[in-house]
Amino acid sequence: TPGVRYMDPDEYLLGVAPFAGFGVSDKPLGVQYDFAFFERAIDGLLAHLGVDDVGLAVHDLGGPIGLHWAIRNPDRVRGLALLNTLVYPQFSPAVVEFVTALTTPGEREKTTSPEGLGDLARLVMPDDFEGLDELIASFTAPFESADSRRALADAGVGLDFEGFTEIEQKLPSLTVPVRVIYGEEDRALTDVAETMARVARDLPQAVVTPLPGRGHFIQEEAPEEVGELLAEFFAAT
Repeated sequence: TPGVRYMDPDEYLLGVAPFAGFGVSDKPLGVQYDFAFFERAIDGLLAHLGVDDVGLAVHDLGGPIGLHWAIRNPDRVRGLALLNTLVYPQFSPAVVEFVTALTTPGEREKTTSPEGLGDLARLVMPDDFEGLDELIASFTAPFESADSRRALADAGVGLDFEGFTEIEQKLPSLTVPVRVIYGEEDRALTDVAETMARVARDLPQAVVTPLPGRGHFIQEEAPEEVGELLAEFFAAT
């Protein structure tokens, strides 16, 4: 894209790959956080590590990124686990509202501010979650500067619609083992049950485990249960 500099995976290897813009990963500005960007970052990381094939566990926005890479590299995927995540291009009203906020000046800065991120954490976590304050502190710490918050906003809306359409069209062609584990009480992805039911239709080999009473960040709410389920699945693959 004219005017956009794509980062060399070797240059930003351990920061950008595989999820630049988020968490403690690097947050470069002036890049297009699209599927091609993340695909190059994943390829660069695996090449650096000398890893040929992988087991993928994906969550939230990492879902479409991992799935897009998987459908283009099916021979490199030994197993695929989906937690609460986006998959298809039919976005829920809540997702559309969130994307609109991240692309609207003023609302973008409000949403990615420490207060906005804290409010988001409170929204998606259970009201009685122990350690909520500590979680919010770790959630907001990587975004202290205006530049880091702008990178977060850019990364949150950078995936192109065509990539989601490609996932929708090619997902049924995957033949690898698939494990689906999701919290039923997801306040962020309110249509998660419908999404995972559709995944099960597209991938008949998928084993699906809904977790009643759990929400969006099941790895935070039920770390031992989720860890054991994932460990069992990947040990078998």
